[in-house]
Amino acid sequence: MYYSAYYSVDVVNGVGTRCTLFVSGCDHQCRGCYNQKTWPSDAGHFFTEAFESAIIDDLNDPRIHKKGLSLSGGDPLHSGNLSAILKLVKRVKTECEGKDIWLWSGYEMAALSPKQQEIIAFVDVFIDGKFEQDLADPSLKWRGSSNQVIHDLNR
Repeated sequence: MYYSAYYSVDVVNGVGTRCTLFVSGCDHQCRGCYNQKTWPSDAGHFFTEAFESAIIDDLNDPRIHKKGLSLSGGDPLHSGNLSAILKLVKRVKTECEGKDIWLWSGYEMAALSPKQQEIIAFVDVFIDGKFEQDLADPSLKWRGSSNQVIHDLNR
């Protein structure tokens, strides 16, 4: 898996102070996408085990209380990302006590493959649906267009 950007301190992509990873790889290629540079699966930097461990360390850093991890892209549920994302979310849930996981994907909840569903089982908030430029609304919280759905999976 590749990633295009990582922010160890982020207050924009989810509730509270978070770590945010923008992965590479997206087949949706939505018209009006703000992050087109993430579409190629090999864009950016190779995601290594050492980098994965650095994310875990950042989440557990006692100097800055982090609420959790946000996963965006690209698309974390792109077929080329599934193995690495599954490994990462499992580590977060076992090694980062009390941290939540938010995940944005163009795939809709009802159409997820079994492997994608396996990842979602570790996710607390799932924002699904392709960005639709005709339904774009900058006043929406946590999503870009009104067709996208925020699933609070802890309710």
